[in-house]
Amino acid sequence: MYVIINGHVIDPANNVNRKCVIAVEKGKIAFVGNRRNLPVEFKKADVMDASGCYVAPGFIDLHVHLREPGLEYKETIVTGARAAAAGGFTTIVCMPNTEPVNDGGEVTNFIRKKAQREASINVLCAGAISKNLEGKELARIGEMKEAGIVAITDDGHCVMNAGLMRRAMEYANGFDLPLFIHAQDYDLCMSGVMNEGENSVRFGLPGIPAAAEDVIVARDIELAALTGARVHFCHASTARQARMIKDAQRRGLKITGEVTPHHLALTDEACSTYDADFKMYPPLRTSNDRKALRKALAEGVLCAIATDHAPHAENEKKCEFEIAANGVVGLETALNVALSLVERKTLSLSQMVYAFTEGPAKVIGSAAGALSAGSDADITIFSTSEKTVIDTAKFHSKGKNSPFKGMEFKGKVKKTIFHGKTIYED
Repeated sequence: MYVIINGHVIDPANNVNRKCVIAVEKGKIAFVGNRRNLPVEFKKADVMDASGCYVAPGFIDLHVHLREPGLEYKETIVTGARAAAAGGFTTIVCMPNTEPVNDGGEVTNFIRKKAQREASINVLCAGAISKNLEGKELARIGEMKEAGIVAITDDGHCVMNAGLMRRAMEYANGFDLPLFIHAQDYDLCMSGVMNEGENSVRFGLPGIPAAAEDVIVARDIELAALTGARVHFCHASTARQARMIKDAQRRGLKITGEVTPHHLALTDEACSTYDADFKMYPPLRTSNDRKALRKALAEGVLCAIATDHAPHAENEKKCEFEIAANGVVGLETALNVALSLVERKTLSLSQMVYAFTEGPAKVIGSAAGALSAGSDADITIFSTSEKTVIDTAKFHSKGKNSPFKGMEFKGKVKKTIFHGKTIYED
């Protein structure tokens, strides 16, 4: 039993944005409110002083690659969970592109049970849409649902067959599962490694047009209209995609979207260094795309900031740009990058917290993401004023492939609490 005092609480789900106290008992939130109204049984409880800090629900990341099973040299469930805790995340959703692929109940069970035994946070699973992510035949969706998945996705791959995607949507409806869409038309991507445009010509690198993403987004919005499915678009990177999602929401379709910190902060100009830590899919786009994504996030069209945390071994990134692996790590830098948008007044602090809490919780139908009485005491305490220089050598993740290495930001996770227990402290 303890009480968190002197912190400014931001809990968008309960419309709280003020200084108040939080009482925690037996791993649950027991009280949130003014100190003078604190129940008498907490008057002599232990005190956790959050002076100068903000107190929010534990962050949720809808898009994380934990790599285990099969690719433990890149990341494990344990190291990924530690990185998440260091970044303020208490719930993450891991992608199915492991080896073997999470396309059946046995792999889902393996991940869930190992996470329950060894991870310090809540690790949820997304199962595959298609067997072995090949886009040819539906995976064992019902079996994975029974084992505990919260979504289906072929992330890392695109389901190019529209008929199969329609069947997947219809099947997912029966299990009340959202589909997380990786939009990537292979025929348009070809051998591209960065955004197609003026800069790809200047840098002599093959480009990927924005249309490669947009045409799949348009297709799957129309399939969602046909089937009534819940569709969530991963790592949005184009202005056109943001507009299409907004239009779909106006039509009453069950469409949501996420955006990564790197697409909010960077543009394709960063590829001028030929540093493969700036290589990801979808690629960094133009300043106009970035502006549109920021606006869509501020408006709530994109409801979540998701890291697409994609750790790689050093040799997979420290090589020629064209042959380097796609992806960057993001769990331990997400708050810093998001706070830079708050500093620029692109987002309010409440909007940022929403994108880390209530927004993603709604996508997967989770009770997390709120500081409600009786809910699990998953809490993130952070500072907005302390300076942080990104030092990848200090990452808890095995992956060091960060595009923000060496950069200075304001903000720091001070404490991460999971089910009432402190799992990370600065």
